Amino acid sequence: QVQLVESGGGSVQAGGSLRLSCAASVYITRNYCMGWFRQAPGKEREGVASIDTYETTTHADSVKGRFTIFKDNAKNTLYLQMNSLKPEDTAMYYCAARVTWYCPDPYSAHRYAYWGQGTQVTVSS
Repeated sequence: QVQLVESGGGSVQAGGSLRLSCAASVYITRNYCMGWFRQAPGKEREGVASIDTYETTTHADSVKGRFTIFKDNAKNTLYLQMNSLKPEDTAMYYCAARVTWYCPDPYSAHRYAYWGQGTQVTVSS
């Protein structure tokens, strides 16, 4: 059973930065595609970024150039560095994982078997 625990959320002003962390209970170097999703109140969950076993990354257009996904294999931890935050980034952010070497269809939430409990990010204008 894979356990994922997010941390690092909080409240910031527009233009600020936050770094989210996701501690995994497994070796994320091995055949795991991992992703970050977010869900704002009244909206569907949307994919933000993904990273595969070989550290190939994708970023949604809405965050490209502002957010960066990366991982520390030695710590079994996934990160999301968020810069130039906007009020529309306000959401609950979730870490997710699935057992595949690559990340086909990276923003389809139903493809991910394991989820963290979420961490809230609030950006004020």
